[in-house]
Amino acid sequence: MQVKDSTRLSYRLLTPQDAQLLADLDSDPEVMKYITGGQTNSLEEVKAVYIPRLTEYTDEIKGWGLWGCFELQNKAFIGWILVRPANFFSEQRNDQDLELGWRFKQASWGKGFATEAAQHLIPDLIAANPTLTHLSAIAEEENLGSINIMKKLGMSYVKKGLHKDILGDMEVVYYHKVLN
Repeated sequence: MQVKDSTRLSYRLLTPQDAQLLADLDSDPEVMKYITGGQTNSLEEVKAVYIPRLTEYTDEIKGWGLWGCFELQNKAFIGWILVRPANFFSEQRNDQDLELGWRFKQASWGKGFATEAAQHLIPDLIAANPTLTHLSAIAEEENLGSINIMKKLGMSYVKKGLHKDILGDMEVVYYHKVLN
């Protein structure tokens, strides 16, 4: 799947060669606050843990993976949008429900970049995944910035519950949007 530029951003799927970009993003405790409680990830951790996970769910044709977001003005990497089937790393994997997520550098917060990127990707994702019925997202209940993005994407609150992941379980709120 190819994605054209949006108003302020260009996009490309991230690859194992982008480990340094991911490590730089994950090196800010504020960026990681609602993900790991502020614990940062080193380049070695990114290469050993997150790159193998990324390669498992990346599918260029379907648009699954981490979509790197780069400012058009200066080509700077500012973050990513995650796209993968809901519950990908579990027995409940659901290819008809795509999980969206985002992680952006602190300097880009509050400027609408995550919303712009997700809104821009969604039509192409729907076209590339014709059996898609839902878009979903999760966040810690205190992560009001992410929850605000979910609402701007037209997602509605589903429930609060334990999200199980091999990297660690966490209490989250679940949001989703039903597609027609």
